[in-house]
Amino acid sequence: MYAVIKTGGKQYRVSEGQELQVERLGVTEGEVSLTPILLVDGDTVVSSPDALAKASVTANVMGEVRGPKITGFTYKNKTNQRKRWGHRQNYATIQITGIKKG
Repeated sequence: MYAVIKTGGKQYRVSEGQELQVERLGVTEGEVSLTPILLVDGDTVVSSPDALAKASVTANVMGEVRGPKITGFTYKNKTNQRKRWGHRQNYATIQITGIKKG
């Protein structure tokens, strides 16, 4: 059984026991419930909004990590205009603890 969840503007295919990094959830530790947009159990596919309203995916927030540093450099020719920038995205590490059809 697996589910497709939506969090942080992205979609992830998850199964029970899987660990993944998602956009920050606003919770540093503890249990969080995520809404599935698709559930697949063998040959059964649940995708209707009525059936998905009863379904849930629970996850345990393990902690927060930072992604790799991304650097960039912009300049304009012949004007001595230069800008160097960097960015590190914050992620929450979660472990999927249960997928319920409802």
